[in-house]
Amino acid sequence: MTTPPKNQNALSPLAEDPQGRALGLDLPPGTIVDGPAGRTPLWSRARREPLLWVSDEPVGVGVLAACRSRLARTGAGLQAVLLQERRGLEEWWNRGELCPGSMSDPDDHHVEPVLREFWAGVVPDPEEGEGPDGAGLMAPFGRDWPGLAEHRTPREDPEAVALALADELIRDGVLPGPRLALVPAARGADVPTAMGWQGAANHENDTALLTTVMRSWEERFGARVIALGFDEVHLSVAAPLPTRVAALPVAAEHFAFCPDNVWQGSGSVRAYADEAVTGAEHWAFWWD
Repeated sequence: MTTPPKNQNALSPLAEDPQGRALGLDLPPGTIVDGPAGRTPLWSRARREPLLWVSDEPVGVGVLAACRSRLARTGAGLQAVLLQERRGLEEWWNRGELCPGSMSDPDDHHVEPVLREFWAGVVPDPEEGEGPDGAGLMAPFGRDWPGLAEHRTPREDPEAVALALADELIRDGVLPGPRLALVPAARGADVPTAMGWQGAANHENDTALLTTVMRSWEERFGARVIALGFDEVHLSVAAPLPTRVAALPVAAEHFAFCPDNVWQGSGSVRAYADEAVTGAEHWAFWWD
């Protein structure tokens, strides 16, 4: 078993060995997707390097668990997630939609200022009045950013929760026919930024800001990124919020992070807390 040199892209060994046997991964048949190296501006004539490896066919229950287990032993510098297609957007990762060069560095951001700015951008102007497009949308919160929800200790191992949820979503058809993907990243929350995912561009086109929030959710709630679609993200939660009181501050963070979940879903932060946060081990986000 070998590991790539420190300065080499962690996917480079898969270019010659796409099933990762030398790395001890024993992957299904797959293909490398490449793109501009690093954060080089997209208009430059930059060299290209691997962005991700994707299985050629959909995978089933247990495959993500087996891959993550092998990666944990190898120290290969890769994160495994699922990629979900949908009608009209088959193999969206091959459509020139991945733009790592347009992302900033998540290390340059902090979660509280990021969410505060997101909140200011999505809460309605008080002159718009009450009701679903006014103060009622945010109740019990107001226009001022309510602050971060408190840390909660996971009741189970976050990785075990993530893998169990991934299998459940496959069995239940929430993720029909997902592909296995490997992305060079230090942690799961970094995957969208590392691969240049732009699914939230209508809300925020710098995915590093979303990664900053997801890093914080990893630390505060044992959340893990398990799947990405063209404009959706699925996270597991090892420390679910047991009551509405506990869930409301998290629902406010979700509204700032992904307002479409409320605007085009539950209709208010309070309803969203009840429907999608209280007791939930699965957080799903979708941007129009």
